[in-house]
Amino acid sequence: MAMAGEKGRGRWFVIAVPYLWLLALFLAPFLIVFKISLSQDVVAQPPYAPTLDLAQGWAGFTEFLSGLSFANYAYVLDFSNEFLEAYGSSLIIASISTVLLLLVGYPVAYAMARAPRSIQPTLLMLVILPFWTSFLIRVYAWIGILSQEGLLNQALMALGVIHTPLEILNTNLAVYIGIVYSYLPFMVLPLYAALEKLDLTLLEAAADLGCPPAKAFWTITFPLSLPGVAAGALLCFIPAVGEFVIPDLLGGSDTLMIGKSLWTEFTVNRSWTVSSAVAVLLLLVLVIPIVIYQNIQQRELEAGK
Repeated sequence: MAMAGEKGRGRWFVIAVPYLWLLALFLAPFLIVFKISLSQDVVAQPPYAPTLDLAQGWAGFTEFLSGLSFANYAYVLDFSNEFLEAYGSSLIIASISTVLLLLVGYPVAYAMARAPRSIQPTLLMLVILPFWTSFLIRVYAWIGILSQEGLLNQALMALGVIHTPLEILNTNLAVYIGIVYSYLPFMVLPLYAALEKLDLTLLEAAADLGCPPAKAFWTITFPLSLPGVAAGALLCFIPAVGEFVIPDLLGGSDTLMIGKSLWTEFTVNRSWTVSSAVAVLLLLVLVIPIVIYQNIQQRELEAGK
């Protein structure tokens, strides 16, 4: 009985650790941001009100609750402001970037999965290698590549492809290039994990039955790699929606994304309350694809049983 009790406590401890981690590093900060989003801007420290004064007891708690409102959410969702446009623009840019990442990452992951096993670790290292350099430095490097006097324009003009420099920097095209370059490993690694486990005897059986390679890919390989496609798409889409560094450095003033709007509201307008409301709504928007993906996975697991 004592052994069973110890095993039970050990099992509960293992289960409790990730929940405590989420409570301390996700739920608690989220509740703080959510509370600030229900407050009002004031010229004070902290720059929002109301604040909870525990010394006043229940009266202080009642006064604190009465001062909270959803006015900031109404302001953010007002069509006269740019926030809804920024949300829509961010979703469009992130969606297009995710499709581009899939088009670029799938062939790379497929080639890695079909490469000899002796060189697969080296190929994996080459994919992960960019993470060894600062993200900010890698994005800054693209300024020198995409500017009018940059390496790309110089190379194209030297080859005679163009006669005048292309206007690439400070456009949405530069943002797409930066996102695809920065998030490519997040797409390649899940796809490689799915393709590497593929049973090649299925393709051999399809070839024996006279199935062309292209048809075998679309009927066997691609459907079996869909879990990797979904995982890679989520890993790229979610951070791309809230991206700030890439559109700020590579995009122009016309590049409107919610990350830039949030940063402007927080640093320029000094509105902690509105920027908190923007952040909470952004989180709610990103939770939707995660819930859909989890529901699909749950259905597949139930179907597999």
